[in-house]
Amino acid sequence: MKKGRLLNAGITSTMVRMGHTDQITIADAGLPIPEGVKRIDLAITKNYPSFIRVFETTLDEMVVEKVVLAEEIKTHNPELLKQIMKKIGDIPVEWMSHEAFKKQTAKSKAVIRTGECTPYANIILQSGVDFEGDSHE
Repeated sequence: MKKGRLLNAGITSTMVRMGHTDQITIADAGLPIPEGVKRIDLAITKNYPSFIRVFETTLDEMVVEKVVLAEEIKTHNPELLKQIMKKIGDIPVEWMSHEAFKKQTAKSKAVIRTGECTPYANIILQSGVDFEGDSHE
């Protein structure tokens, strides 16, 4: 059995196939998912599972070099933004309009749909690399 917090096979298999600069989206219940993008639907009921719980667990398992957020989260969901910013620390943020964000999701390897029902609870995680500790000598 896999060691770690993330047990969802769809998310895990997507993450291990990702390379540097590949992206994965974590979405609220209402974000449209473009045709051709893998949908990993975790939504069970309104607000379950929550965006923040799925985000935290995914972030713990992935090397992230950049996140993408919609500008609208600043005014329409500032409490969630505060939680996200606390979790990402010094990871750079790219800001774009919600319309541009929706278009950007078409480049994601997958969209993870949560049960979140608060506005603009969406994030794109861009994969980094972790060569620390590797020795090929």
